[in-house]
Amino acid sequence: MDATAPIDLGRLRKSCAQCSLHALCLPASIGAADLARLDDIVKRKRPLQKGDRLFRVGSRLEALYVARDGAFKTVALDEEGRQQVIGFHLPGELIGLDGLASGEHRCDAEALASASVCEVPFGDLEKVAGMVPGLQHQLLRVIGQSMGRDHDHLEMLGRKGANERMALFLHTLSERYRALGQSATEVHLPMSREDIASYLGMVIETVSRTLTRLQDDGLISVRGRQLRILDPRALNAMAHGLEADPRMAGRGH
Repeated sequence: MDATAPIDLGRLRKSCAQCSLHALCLPASIGAADLARLDDIVKRKRPLQKGDRLFRVGSRLEALYVARDGAFKTVALDEEGRQQVIGFHLPGELIGLDGLASGEHRCDAEALASASVCEVPFGDLEKVAGMVPGLQHQLLRVIGQSMGRDHDHLEMLGRKGANERMALFLHTLSERYRALGQSATEVHLPMSREDIASYLGMVIETVSRTLTRLQDDGLISVRGRQLRILDPRALNAMAHGLEADPRMAGRGH
């Protein structure tokens, strides 16, 4: 980038927002010059098709990614060598943080549909973060959000009832869309029923029955992958066990 050229802060912020890197820079009150540094290291990666992988388990952490469009799932092998979905990543969320501890990825990241991402080389990001305190703070915030999602997943798996497990999954997904500036009640499910079953430790028949059950009781409306949350308060209550819902009493798993 030409250091003598005038910096168009509006253009940079627009560009950053379009590639979803507002997850890093826009909330951090980063100034024009520092934003230009970040914009300068961002690479626009080639489009990916469904099933393409950003990285595989054991590969070196070379970059962090943010989906411009499309969503991803992260997959690991369980003790019996079977694939298990351990996370979902929506447009605007950072992908690749699993490699921070060891420098190697602990899972595969797979596109759920056609997608494109912004790629931020990790070495360059470290250098820029060292010069931009606001970016350091924002990185810590994003890492904390990722840890929170891991905690949510463990909490879901710890729930005995399929109703509570599904309610917590849908409530958490709704809140993530809200944090990204999208509707929290009109939600697109980028993942398949099979992926949801793997993530929640269910069989696909239980996923289908549970979604139907929640719909029959007026909490949600679902058609294909389009989900509408009709009663957010009741869904939140069921997700967090705040109160017993008599409509769900006596229902099996």
